[in-house]
Amino acid sequence: MASLEQKDQKVVFGLDIGTRSVVGTVGYMNEGKFNVIAQAVEKHQTRAMLDGQIHDIGKVGMTIKMVKESLEQQTDIHLTDVCIAAAGRVLKTVRTTYDYEYQDAHDITDEDIYNLDSAAVEKAYAEFLSKNTSGIKFYLVGYSVMHYYLDGYQIANLEGHNAGKVSVELIATFLPDDCVDGLYKACERAGLMVANLTLEPIAAMMVAIPDRFRMLNLALIDVGAGTSDICVTDDGSITAYGMLPLAGDDITEIIAQHCLVDFNSADEIKIAASHSDKVEYVDIMGLTKTITTKEITKVIKPKVDEMAKKAVEEIKRLNGDRAVSAVFVVGGGGCVPGYVKAIAKEMDIPEERVALRGEEVMKEIVFLNNNGIEKDSLLVTPLGICISYYEEANNFIFVSFNGTQTKIYDNGKLQIVDAAMQAAFPNEDLFPKRGEELKFTVNGKERTSRGEPGEAAVITLNGKPADIHTKIHANDIIDVTPSTAGAPGKAVIEGIPEFKTKFNVNVDGKNVEASRYATVNGQLQTPLYSIQPGDEVKVLDYNTAAQIAELLDIELTEDTVIMVNNERGDKDTPVYENFKVEFKSQDDMIMDYYKDYPTAEEVAIRQENEEAIENKEEAAKIVEDANGHLSFDAAPDTEVYEKEEAEPVKNILAHDLHVVVNNDPVTLHGKADYVFVDVFDAIDFDLSKPQGRSVVTILNGGTPDYLQSIKEGDKIEVYWK
Repeated sequence: MASLEQKDQKVVFGLDIGTRSVVGTVGYMNEGKFNVIAQAVEKHQTRAMLDGQIHDIGKVGMTIKMVKESLEQQTDIHLTDVCIAAAGRVLKTVRTTYDYEYQDAHDITDEDIYNLDSAAVEKAYAEFLSKNTSGIKFYLVGYSVMHYYLDGYQIANLEGHNAGKVSVELIATFLPDDCVDGLYKACERAGLMVANLTLEPIAAMMVAIPDRFRMLNLALIDVGAGTSDICVTDDGSITAYGMLPLAGDDITEIIAQHCLVDFNSADEIKIAASHSDKVEYVDIMGLTKTITTKEITKVIKPKVDEMAKKAVEEIKRLNGDRAVSAVFVVGGGGCVPGYVKAIAKEMDIPEERVALRGEEVMKEIVFLNNNGIEKDSLLVTPLGICISYYEEANNFIFVSFNGTQTKIYDNGKLQIVDAAMQAAFPNEDLFPKRGEELKFTVNGKERTSRGEPGEAAVITLNGKPADIHTKIHANDIIDVTPSTAGAPGKAVIEGIPEFKTKFNVNVDGKNVEASRYATVNGQLQTPLYSIQPGDEVKVLDYNTAAQIAELLDIELTEDTVIMVNNERGDKDTPVYENFKVEFKSQDDMIMDYYKDYPTAEEVAIRQENEEAIENKEEAAKIVEDANGHLSFDAAPDTEVYEKEEAEPVKNILAHDLHVVVNNDPVTLHGKADYVFVDVFDAIDFDLSKPQGRSVVTILNGGTPDYLQSIKEGDKIEVYWK
């Protein structure tokens, strides 16, 4: 039994729980280098794991226990805490795009960008759940932004820009609870507690691609037995993860069928072929056979090419549909002949930019005891699991969110917003919500009045005020009171821009500025009317004569005569811009009518002149001279007056007559009495240009005489036949 305790020795115990085997490593970090004290490898006795997923917790737990005991024997250290990695196979990624449009131009802040990303992740999670019918709970492990867009154009950084519409395209990564639960329980069966959980692609990256290279756009493929795990780096960080259910076991199955051997024997043939030119084996018939590496390469080539093609397709998808600069391959499945060259061909990059990583990336690894372990690509992930303990120290932690215990994957950067998302707390309840929009129409065009912003969520962490970006740790107590919605949108008629405009009319010879009126759903409303959802507002482009009178405090009585553009109107007659309006009494109308009449004195003088002329004409005689000629002889001593052309005297009883001709209203002017023939002076009907054999005339349904009197309101028809 081991005499030393792990916590006292400050060593790290890492397990790479793979599909075909379990690799254990014990070591410690010293002056930037990881020192390996001991390593142990045990293969699963049965296929207790498939494609990176534990199928038999008990049997996997037994294999882990065997590795643990082997390492305890080598180190004399009692191992209690272990670091593990989840296979890329269980990762679920969702690529989505989220758009947000601001009502007004807006300067983008870091908080706006975070809110945009959070909304996109929430959308990705919703899309994932809509397709996930397993009922398994998933945890957000991380997300990677592919592109930002500003008003439809791709942009590197939104912060500080003034925008109306912003968009983000990202890939979100989720980890299922059952996978994590299986790993944890298998370790518990071996008497171990999980100290750190990472992802296999991250662990492999820790060793295969040092930090100084991660500024480059690179890809790593960890080809295991059951899965090919992929991750992509750019700008100093891991930007995306992916997984393919194609790996070493698919090649092993082809060799088993070709050589007619069991699965384990085929796996041994595959491994041996990567180190020698030919391999000897015994098939299921008991016959000893030999196969060359060249023949094995030819047999597995179609599957190798398929694996390479799909791996490159996944890398490009994760990298924004573009090739990476270089590819590193680790894992036993990547050692098969032809795989590295096939990757280079599919990626269309030089072969020297695709490399199988092994001992050359372990310069910062010190092996204190060699124990015959070969330093190849199979050790990259196991060592990375140990190193990730110092780099990340990730695990699942529990926090209390609004009284409910919530399990979260701790990536070392957890904030309250992450706990809210894991607890399925609505994202919109974290931020101030605007009140309901008021939607209506003005002159047939849609209008919207935005609601007022409400209050932000009230957040406390362990009883102290906090915000969504406050860092959280294990066992923290988080309480969030949802944000509130503001008042709904409001609008009144007097606030409508069209209503505020005025127009000019001429009233009794003076220019007047008239205000607008508006109807709502066909009913006239005051300027202070509060517009309701769905209201149809119409801002009128005219006033009625009565409204003009009200504007000028003109009292309208029964005696008032309204004239609009010199035509007689009434209170409801529309008055448009630049119209002429007159308000007069009956007396004013009579006085206006007679203002051009001659005075009584002028009439008397004119009558005297006319009588004198008539008398002179009667006195004139026709005289015949001696020759028989006739001549005019004026009366003696009588002055001859030149007859002046007298102006016609208006009839003081003249009035307008309103009739209907051919269904159109017609007004006759200037006479005391009207006869049927007067209608032709008021209508467009040219008797000199016949349009038929005869003119048909009808008066109130009967046939009139041309000199027949007509009266107010008569209905007349005139047409050619």
